Amino acid sequence: MKSVFNTPPPKFSKEEASQIANDLFDINIYTHDLVSDRDQIFLCISDKKKYILKISNPAEKQLVLEMQNEAVKFIKRNNSDIGVPLQLDGIRSIESDGTIYYIRLLEYLDGTFLNNSKPDLPSYERLGKFLGSFSYSLVGFNHSAADREFDWDIRSTHLIYKRLNYLNSNEERNTIKYFLKKYESKVLPIKSKLRMSVIHNDGNDQNLLVNDTGETTGIIDFGDMVYTYQCSEIAVSMAYVALGKQDPMNYMYKVLTGYCSVFPLSVIELKSLIYLVCIRLCISVTMSSWRSKLFPENKYLSVSQNDAWEFLKKIKNDDMELWCNKLIRDCES
Repeated sequence: MKSVFNTPPPKFSKEEASQIANDLFDINIYTHDLVSDRDQIFLCISDKKKYILKISNPAEKQLVLEMQNEAVKFIKRNNSDIGVPLQLDGIRSIESDGTIYYIRLLEYLDGTFLNNSKPDLPSYERLGKFLGSFSYSLVGFNHSAADREFDWDIRSTHLIYKRLNYLNSNEERNTIKYFLKKYESKVLPIKSKLRMSVIHNDGNDQNLLVNDTGETTGIIDFGDMVYTYQCSEIAVSMAYVALGKQDPMNYMYKVLTGYCSVFPLSVIELKSLIYLVCIRLCISVTMSSWRSKLFPENKYLSVSQNDAWEFLKKIKNDDMELWCNKLIRDCES
């Protein structure tokens, strides 16, 4: 089935992007092509002002883009201190070689991406507090486009099973099956007790912005928004915080305790977290294996996979119940 994950992204040149911005938004700009896994994004500079020009994957639905815009406006109304990229004009469209592309001009947010900074442990706790405030700002938001089957939704484990054959070895497949079984035995029996909400669903270190003092100030890229478990929001961030760390649990605890100090989770939600973290990374490695074969030229698709596999193999040999109990103990103390 055609989707944003198996449809080639747009391939407009910088010159074409500049012309598009001029034709659709009446601004003369100089553009830089930025990294994206399924869309095409340009940093635009005009008269000392910066914008983001986003050309969506041709398989993207306009309703999903409208949801993103409505969510950002909702957040800004609830908490103006949270940096989110406001859409500066309506959604436009162009036709190229018989294909329709949706175009948006977005506000540029100042800051440094978390993956380009060197945060200390207190910074991770402040990151958690930012994400807790962010979750509060989205409480009550609803949109019909959010209730969808989506590959990056932690609940969509049936889609992980479909991607197992793209992995490189039986060892990798068995590792993923191990965590799928854990999820099915530990989370599915309690899923009715997990709060549901529309979440951002992609709070990784390439979507979070920090300032010069290490304070988290903003979050970008709302393309993975979905209606799912509320606690998946922090589970996603914990998953990426863990990568490449000698003592991943220490960093994960810091983010979680910061989050819960602002946006408390129930004991049931806390019990599910470590399994949700692992499922998110299972999605990551299987999506990478699948899509890297579709688009071998896109190196961005495998940027975090070695670290993700290292974490999954490490935790597979640990007692996940002990991790669960420590998460609950730390957040209730």
